[in-house]
This record gives sequence, C-alpha cells and structure tokens, in this order.
Amino acid sequence: MERINARSMLDAAATASADRPPIERRRRLSPAALAVTHQKVGRAYSPIVIAGVVRVIDFAMLSAIGTALYFGYVVPLSGFSWEFLAAIFGVAATAVICFQAADIYQVQLFRGYLRQMTRMISSWAFVFLLFIGASFIVKLGSEISRLWLAAFFVSGLAALVTERVFLRSLVRRWARQGRLDRRTIIVGADQNGEELVQALKTQDDSDIHVLGVFDDRNDDRAMDTCAGSPKLGKVDDIVEFARRTRIDLVLFALPISAETRILDMLKKLWVLPVDIRLSAHTNKLRFRPRSYSYLGKVPTLDVFEAPITDWDLVMKWLFDHVVGFVILLLALPVMGLVALAVKLDSPGPILFRQKRFGFNNERIDVFKFRSMYHHQADPTASKVVTKNDPRVTRVGRFIRKTSLDELPQLFNVLFKSNLSLVGPRPHAVQGKLQSRLFDEAVDGYFARHRVKPGITGWAQINGWRGEVDTDEKIQKRVEFDLYYIENWSVLFDLYILLKTPIALMTKSENAY
Repeated sequence: MERINARSMLDAAATASADRPPIERRRRLSPAALAVTHQKVGRAYSPIVIAGVVRVIDFAMLSAIGTALYFGYVVPLSGFSWEFLAAIFGVAATAVICFQAADIYQVQLFRGYLRQMTRMISSWAFVFLLFIGASFIVKLGSEISRLWLAAFFVSGLAALVTERVFLRSLVRRWARQGRLDRRTIIVGADQNGEELVQALKTQDDSDIHVLGVFDDRNDDRAMDTCAGSPKLGKVDDIVEFARRTRIDLVLFALPISAETRILDMLKKLWVLPVDIRLSAHTNKLRFRPRSYSYLGKVPTLDVFEAPITDWDLVMKWLFDHVVGFVILLLALPVMGLVALAVKLDSPGPILFRQKRFGFNNERIDVFKFRSMYHHQADPTASKVVTKNDPRVTRVGRFIRKTSLDELPQLFNVLFKSNLSLVGPRPHAVQGKLQSRLFDEAVDGYFARHRVKPGITGWAQINGWRGEVDTDEKIQKRVEFDLYYIENWSVLFDLYILLKTPIALMTKSENAY
C-alpha cells in the first residue's frame, strides 16, 4: 500500500495546478513609486515586543545569576532558606522596575552605548544600595553573605553589560535592514505637507521613515517634492502601493477643515492594515493634550489603527502554532484515511493548490484535498461549485460537505504561516457573485484582508459558508468578518474554534 504522510501530500500538491493563469488587476504606478517598491524591505519588528522581551531576559538572567551563586556558595555553608531565594527574585524585579524608571527600555536607546550604560550601571548600583538599606532596617545584615552580595553585583553587572553590547549590535543590524523603521507616506503635497515632512525629518532618534507624498491635485498647490521627499502618485495609487511594499503609517497633512476631502480619501484607505493619522501640527483648533498621539513632537489624531499588532500578534502566532500542532496530531489519522480515499477514488494528486486572497490582499497558495476530477480542477475558482456539480468526485462531495477537504490548510498555518486557525476565510481570487467579482459586489470588501485569513471564522460558524449566490450571502460574510477583526481576542478565537465542529454538523446546507 502506498505510504501516506504529510511530506508526500505536500510534494503531490506541487505537481497540481501547474498552468495557473496570472490573476492581476493592478493600477499603474509612477516611476518614483515603482522605485520605492523595488527596494528590499524586511518584515517590521515591534519595538513594544522587543522592549518586553528584554525586560523578561533581564529578570530571568539576574534571577538565574543570583540563584546560582546562592546555591554554589551560601547553601553549602548556611543551608537553604526560602526567604533568601525570595530576596533574589525581589532584587531582579526591583532592577527591572528601576531600569524602566531610568527609561532604558527604548529601542532607540538600545542603539546607543554611553547613555544606556551609564543609566543601567547607576540603576543597578541603586538597587543594591536599596537592598542593603532594607536589610539593615529589618536587621538581617549579619545573615547576608558579603561575598555573595559582591559576587551578585559584579556578575550581574557583567552579564547586563554583555547583554546590552549584543543587543546594541542586533538592534543596529535591524535598523540597517529597515525592520525598526515606521515606513510612512504623507497625503498632501502642499505647504502643509512640506512643513510636516520637515518636522519629521529633523527629529533626533526618530523611527519615522518618510517614503514620499501623495496628492490628487495637479495644479500649483501640489509640489513635486516636499522637503526632499518625492511625490509618488495620487491617493488612488496608495492601496496598490501599500500592497507592493511595506507601509506602516499613512499621515494626512490636510487641515481638519478639509473634512470632505479627508472622508473621501478614508473611504479608499481604511481597507489597508496600517495606522492612519491626521497631523495636527498646523491646525489652529487645539484639543486637550490627551487627545493627541505624538510622533516625536508632532501631534497627530488617530483615525484608524492596524488590527492585531504588537503583543496581540505574538499571542495569535503562539495560539496558531501551539493549538494548530495539537490539532494536526489529532487529525493525522483522519487525514491519512481521506488521502487514501481521494487516491483510490480517481486518478490525480491527493492535494491541490488554489490561489486565494491572503493578508493585505496578497495572493497565496492554499492546500486542500482534491475534491474534483483532476482534469476539471479549477485552481482559481472561476466557476462556483454548485449542488450536484459533475466536476466533484464521490469522495469530494463528502469531504466538501464535512469540510474535511480543508484539513491540509493546517500545513499553511504551521509551515507557511500565511493562514491562521481563525480568521476571515480566504476567498478565491476569481470568486464571483453572478458576473461580478466579490470586491465589486461589496464596498469595503478588501478590509477583511487587514488580518491573516483563517481555516474557520466567525462568519462560518454563524452559517455563512458554502456557495455564494446572492448579495446577502457575501455581504453577511464581510459584515461578520469585520466584526471579528474589530473584536478579536484569543478567547474569541478559542470560542470560534470550539464552535466549528458544531457548525459543520448543523449549518452545512450551503456546502457543496
């Protein structure tokens, strides 16, 4: 009998759908914009996550050093004491608090050397002076080994300095790769735009990298360059531009009085997974300071925020990979049986790849068990599968009805990381409602691509799965997907995942 495993199924998929027509509907960008998109850009790293990881490392490292010295020197002489061990963890925690108070957990400060080291050394010395003073007050000074205390101070300081030297080189390398920059585009190529670009560029230790400006106007009010940053195109070009290169922030340089223009532009740009802000540096109308968020010293008003960022993104990645690995282990026997049934039912590969929309509208290959006859496979899903579709095999009807054909997408989650366990379902790039593509049928359709798509989702467990043959079905899917994006949490993901088997058994009337 043929051996069936994950690797063989992935290899089989590589032979399927070889002649796939390209699916592109792109705007033509200006030469200046194309030059920016051709630059090699790495994936962005979150400064919030980096600073948090450094805090954890500091605490763990100092706790480990103090504990190792305690067991190596103090315990053989005086015996074990839980109070002493608690004091070690207290010192480590106090050190992290003091480092935070000294403001050295900033990625921009990690790039430097002198200022970071002086603050860290003085804070570490203050922690030990605080510990010695507290020991004296509670009359424990005679019970604390002076040799252990000195060794802890020197060893801890040496470890902290070594860690910061390594961290400095690492952060500087990330900075050269552009992973710590906030890649920013400015909307408004007039005098306000030039003043804004100038204000951003003159700030010290800024992580803002202005790529260029966009403006719809063709008269004298629109400049070709703003403070050295080129005009890259019109506002309609921003969506396509943001899908060809990484954009982290869209900043409007328009005055608040231009309300109509701003609203028209926001209707086009809110589908992007980026932060969108309105600069307030030239506005005469002033709000309370708490109303603003600041880019250095430049005040801005938040309009849209990118969903699932920083620690939320870390939690979702861990959820996908830990829970996904457990599900894969449990599903392997079922997947083996399905693979065998597909192979025996009709000639052709076990898996096939289908082009779907992924995060930020990128095209991704999604793995599925083959449910159609190989010579009638439809990798772009240009023709919707209907009830009693002759292209679907006998096994295909069963695995499509039960969604078992979707199980290979666990490979996308674990090995390619272009899917999540839970999220908006990745629709086929040629998915149509009657003669219209989905994005033509529903306003704001691409807003569901602001997060990574999922194997299951909020729309699916509420019955909106399977064939899309009416306006209501696609509109409801988008409505539920947007609700999920705005209300995401790990517990919400877990709830959807647990409800999925029930939904498959009770709400599968549209699945063919």
